Amino acid sequence: TMLFRTKLLTNANSIPSITTTSLFRHLNSPSNLLEARKLHALLLVHGFFHPNLPPHNNSFASQIINAYVSFSQIKHAYLVFSELPHKTNVAWNAILRGMLCVGHYTQAIHLYNSMLKQGVMKPDNYTYPIVLKACSSLRAIEYGRWVRETIIYNEVKHNIRPNVYVLCSMVDMFAKCGSLEDARKVFDEMQVKDLASWTAMICGAVWNGELVEAVSLFRRMRSEGLKPDSVIVSSLLPVCSRLEAAELGMALQGCAVRSGFDSYLYVSNALIDMYCKCGKPFEAHFLFDNMVLRDTVSWSTLISGYSQNCLYRESYELFCRMVNIGLKANAIVVSSVLPAIGRLRMLKQGKEIHNYVLKEGLVLDQIVGSTLIDMYSNCGSMKEAEKAFEYMSDMDIMLWNSMIAGYNLVSDFDSVFSTIRKIWGTQHRPNSITLVSVLPVCTKLGAIRQGKEIHGYATKSNLILKTNVGNSLIDMYGKCGFLDLGVKVFNQMMVKNVVTYNTIISACGAHGLGGKGLAFYDQMKVAGIKPNKVTFIALLSACSHAGLVEKAWQLYNSMIHDYAIEPDMEHYSCMVDLLGRTGDIDAAYKFITTMHVTPDTNVLGSLLGACRIHNKVEMAEILAEHIFQLNAKDAGHYVLLSNLYASGKQWKNMSKVRSMMKDKGTEKKPASSWIQIGHKIHVFHATSKFHPEFAKIELILDSLLLVMRGEDCLPEEPEDLLPC
Repeated sequence: TMLFRTKLLTNANSIPSITTTSLFRHLNSPSNLLEARKLHALLLVHGFFHPNLPPHNNSFASQIINAYVSFSQIKHAYLVFSELPHKTNVAWNAILRGMLCVGHYTQAIHLYNSMLKQGVMKPDNYTYPIVLKACSSLRAIEYGRWVRETIIYNEVKHNIRPNVYVLCSMVDMFAKCGSLEDARKVFDEMQVKDLASWTAMICGAVWNGELVEAVSLFRRMRSEGLKPDSVIVSSLLPVCSRLEAAELGMALQGCAVRSGFDSYLYVSNALIDMYCKCGKPFEAHFLFDNMVLRDTVSWSTLISGYSQNCLYRESYELFCRMVNIGLKANAIVVSSVLPAIGRLRMLKQGKEIHNYVLKEGLVLDQIVGSTLIDMYSNCGSMKEAEKAFEYMSDMDIMLWNSMIAGYNLVSDFDSVFSTIRKIWGTQHRPNSITLVSVLPVCTKLGAIRQGKEIHGYATKSNLILKTNVGNSLIDMYGKCGFLDLGVKVFNQMMVKNVVTYNTIISACGAHGLGGKGLAFYDQMKVAGIKPNKVTFIALLSACSHAGLVEKAWQLYNSMIHDYAIEPDMEHYSCMVDLLGRTGDIDAAYKFITTMHVTPDTNVLGSLLGACRIHNKVEMAEILAEHIFQLNAKDAGHYVLLSNLYASGKQWKNMSKVRSMMKDKGTEKKPASSWIQIGHKIHVFHATSKFHPEFAKIELILDSLLLVMRGEDCLPEEPEDLLPC
């Protein structure tokens, strides 16, 4: 402190004489830190820190604290504050604001407590917002409630009425501490609500995930004649993305254009993101091309948006365009383009970006590392994925999850389970993403034991509380034939979403329990969860398995008229399958002819399957001709027609279909089976001899056949039982 004072006094000789008025003006806005120090020295020389100085002159010394805070010199500000003989509200507020600037929120609250204990000065409307900001940063809601009580007390006892700025700070504090109810109470009690008040409440609703309420508040604000500013618009645009409310997003864009802030960079970027996430990438592209200024966020948002909308080629080309104009790709850009490169299976270009990542040191970014592994997995190059993983495997569970997803993608199920076991030998533990990545593998393999083990771990670690984990468990139990366990998981879930109901309805349908699926749909409506396209696919499929024709028509019409959902090919396919299963082939055919779009192979294939069941050869031949024109490579439809001919003993036509398959190079995907021994999963494909222990297996099978023949368990020519 003495050294600091000495340095200041050495500057005093260089200070010209100055009037009180000009001194106050200079203290309000010193041009640089050196000038602030000179002013501080001047105050020392002229005795402004003297303990006997009249109180009305204390404001000069207090003002220098503000000056140091404005230059982020908090240590110097605190030294000045501690030397003040009489600390004014200006001094207290300045040092409190300084503590906030450097993130010392706890110290700010301690200082506020000291201010109250000394009792010399009362907090004012400049003090409260600072303290409330410290509370919100620390999520100290109880202390925030106590601050509110002191504000009310001072209003009653000392007539210090909180202004709109204080009340806005209070709304913001409660919202960020997770109590939207308290925030709403303060907001509703405000007699005057300006734009800042609405902004605090709307942003608070978004912060707490109350998206529908945020939209409702915005509409209330508009009805009261207030126009939104750029902060409200940029806060609500992500809400439009989450709610898939593209029309509201367009309305917000209109507000931005009319108010003249549509060209603000962060608003334009938020609009691009909204359009991409609402499935409108070409509107996003139009916006992007008309931007006067673009930053890295603009490029990465559209690159990522193209990938999200399966426009992988456009995503990669936009990245190339960015690089060609000399812009440098950062971690966000790289992690945005890598998924597109993976989907396009552009291994060479992926390796080039990997080299760039290594050169720029971006490999230490967890998201970049994860997307690199995903890219190599999608390109079918698990060896490269493993190399990338080994380089950074200790960083985060996210990377382990990417490896699990990659092994699943290439059907290396053995490696999926071995990776899970390896995680336990590290500092990491499986999270909800890990579980929802492994459970589908258990489903594919029918590995119910492993699925139950994951269920046990989820319960023990409280990951069962995650809705996506519960959904995956329901799906696994349903597809593995344990619907009762799936229903039990459903009933125990605290939070259910539309995916939860879709999954349990689909599971009931697959088990032939369409009525039970419809009961869950009724529960869904009572819970206020809006059905989506997938819901009606699940319901129609459940009706199809149960033969509930009339109910299916009711649901189909309700989907269109009550929920304004346009049917797509899967809905059409479900209806055709339902009518076909009941044997009403003519009604199914009539339904197809009345469709507003050209039926695809799935719709026609559903009717072809029905023709196979009900032996409608002539219609099957007509359908097959259309199907082969649309998709000549799908072996399933050839096999259906071939089997139809075989069931009618039309061997010539059957051979003709088989020849067509051979000429077109179409092969039926061989069936497979698997068995788990210890931690090893052995997969076998029909007619395949590629298992590493095939010779040993064949020897054992031959010896078993001999034993069976000796026991008269086989006919004289066992080879007749073997597939050709």
